[in-house]
Parts: sequence; structure tokens; C-alpha cells
Amino acid sequence: MSMTMTQKILAAHTEHDEVYPGQFIEADLDVVLVNDITGPVAIREFERMGTGDVFDKEKIVLTPDHFTPNKDIKAAEQAKELRSFAVEKEIINYFEVGRVGIEHAFLPEQGLVTAGDVIIGADSHTCTYGALGAFSTGVGSTDAAAGMAVGKAWFRVPAAIKFELTSALQPWVSGKDLILHIIGMIGVDGALYNSMEFSGPGVSALSMDDRFAVANMAIEAGAKNGIFPVDEKTMEYIETHPAKTMTKNPKVYEADPDAEYLSRYSINLSALRPTVSFPSLPDNTKTIDEAKGIAIDQSVIGSCTNGRPEDMEVTARILKGRKIADGVRCIIIPGTQEIYLDCVKNGWAEIFVEAGAVLSTPTCGPCLGGHMGVLAAGEKAIATTNRNFVGRMGHVDSEVYLAGPAVAAASAVTGFITDPADL
Repeated sequence: MSMTMTQKILAAHTEHDEVYPGQFIEADLDVVLVNDITGPVAIREFERMGTGDVFDKEKIVLTPDHFTPNKDIKAAEQAKELRSFAVEKEIINYFEVGRVGIEHAFLPEQGLVTAGDVIIGADSHTCTYGALGAFSTGVGSTDAAAGMAVGKAWFRVPAAIKFELTSALQPWVSGKDLILHIIGMIGVDGALYNSMEFSGPGVSALSMDDRFAVANMAIEAGAKNGIFPVDEKTMEYIETHPAKTMTKNPKVYEADPDAEYLSRYSINLSALRPTVSFPSLPDNTKTIDEAKGIAIDQSVIGSCTNGRPEDMEVTARILKGRKIADGVRCIIIPGTQEIYLDCVKNGWAEIFVEAGAVLSTPTCGPCLGGHMGVLAAGEKAIATTNRNFVGRMGHVDSEVYLAGPAVAAASAVTGFITDPADL
């Protein structure tokens, strides 16, 4: 039987030689991830199970990143619960504030996830690691608790949709624009419980940061996971980001040439324009030509989608020698402490501050209306985050426009949604 990449990875983590779409399987897990919001719920469910110890002290990752540094007493209590559990269970991969980062930027950087892994995380954007050729998906806190206890999870094997990429992206266009284009094309439920598999000669033209952004937002099309083939860029990234706290062995899986897909799409990367998602769903997309001129109050550049080195670099290129517009707040959030250091070493931090932006410690913060940039009634933000639901970044009467870092930075300079090519 022919299989897709996702099906091959799942089969390799079961007792089956092959699996098929719709089949229910129990798969071994390589990593179980929880954060400071979902972790406490998972920990309480874990304790109720009465198993005592976790299945593997190395394969559980705890990252306090959403409401940290602690924004209030409740956030402090949640972080404390995560910390106490890590100490009690002697969990190796617990990372305190000052060492951690936004989880989906941090885990690949630290080599904690790799090609061929099966990963679950109590966070919907766990699908990010598909950029490395892994099967990774978000689950509820109860499933995460069971994963921590027994190292296994139940899945219904997803069918797949194939996206054939050709050519290369134009200047100021990034992986974020690609995935916004796709979501606008197929809708927020266009890949419901399917695997979004990316292939074609255009893949090699995408950087790893582009691929992380694309895989990160597969969930915004309803997908179970997004996944890229493993190529030279993937292996170079894996080799230059070795795990320091656990043993990782990448395994490469390729889709069979005759694998079956529910549907196929062909996308010419060179034809894409900077893309903006209008309130209040990610699939409400328009090109920059249709979005230009909308006034904004805030620009947020960061998150698990776009807080990576290339995002910081393109932001610095646009802000260098320029000032943030009067009446606009620009908040820049590197995804990890290492990326923060990149900003300092490369002079980007100085550019950001001189332009009038705020440079934050790594945190999810404003993405989910948590802290560090919550919107008031009537305010509009352009953001490199991944969701723009009603009330997502603050008041229910605020609005969020999603875009790539180039557009978000250019808009911060003018005070209006702006094509970076026009600066």
C-alpha cells in the first residue's frame, strides 16, 4: 500500500507496517509538550491517573511562555505549578524564564524535535515542527496528561492534501504570505483533520524560517498537521541545532510517488503578493494592493509564527534610519533568548529602539490578548501572529490584521497598512 509522509511516520511509531486514512491507531510519542497555560490542567489530570511517574524524564518538555514573565498572581501560580512538577518528577527539559522562548520557536532551536518524530503538544500550533519533516499536532490537556503517563496517544490517521510549490518568492514576500494565501484559498476548514503536505521544486527556495511559519498555521486551515519533505536545508538546520539535553536521531520519510491525496493544489511562489488577513478570520485575505491605507494603532512583530531570525532581520532592514509613526505602538518580540541575542549582536536591537519600537523578552504576550500589547476598544493592530478572531488581542471591539513582518514593519513606519516596496 502506498502512503504519504505523515502515514509513514505514524506507521513507524506503531506495530503496523502500514496505516490508512481513517484508521485508529495508538502511536509511540517522541515528545510531549505543555506550557504555562495548558500544563497545570495536564498536571492535575496526570495526578488523577495515579501512574506516579512520567513515562520518560527526557521526552517531556515544559515551557512557561504564554503569560511569562508572570503578568499577575494567577500567572505566577500557574508557572509555579509547572516548576514544582518539573522538580518533583525530575523532568530534564524544563526551561525557566531567562532560558526559555516561545515554545514553537524554542524547541526546534534547541534540537528537541527532529525529522521523523511524533510529537504532541497541548497547544494548537504544535504543528510547527512539520517543517522539519516530523508529525506534530496539538492536543487537549487530557491527551497530554495521558501522553506524559504512558508515552502513547490515539490518532485517527489523516488523509492528505498536496500543495505543489514552484518557482521562488519575490522580495518582501515570505512564508507567512504563502500560508495566508493558502488559507484564503481553501478556507479555515479547508483541510479539516487532513495532513497538508508540501512538495515540489519551490520547497527548496523556502528558508527554514519560511517553512516553520507555513507549518505553524496549518491548524488555521483546520489541518491535523502540516509537513515538509526533508532536504539539504532541513538537515543543515538539524545539524546546526543539536539537542543538548536528550538524544535525537533524525529519520527521513518520503511520500510514495503514487500516494493518494484528497486534492492537489499547484502554487507559483513568484506570483504571490504580500498578503493581509482582515478581521476576524484568517481566511479573510486580501493582497497588499487591496489592504493599503487602513490606519493602525499598533504593530506586533513576533509570536511562534514570526519571531525567528529572518523576521527580525527584515524588520531591521525596514526600520533602519526610520521612525515609528506618531500615535503607533510597535512591539517587537524575538522568539527566543538566542534570537534576542542575535538582535543585539547584529545591531538590530539598536535599530528597533532608535526607531521608537519596544523590544520585549520572548513571550506569547499580545498574540492571545495576554499582556505586553492588549488592545482597547476601537483599536486596530497589524500583527505577525496567527489568529485574528474577535477579541483575540484584547477588547471585542478591537481588530487584528495578520501579515508578514515586512508589511507589519512598513505599516508601523507610516501608521497605515503599507506595501514595504512603497517605502
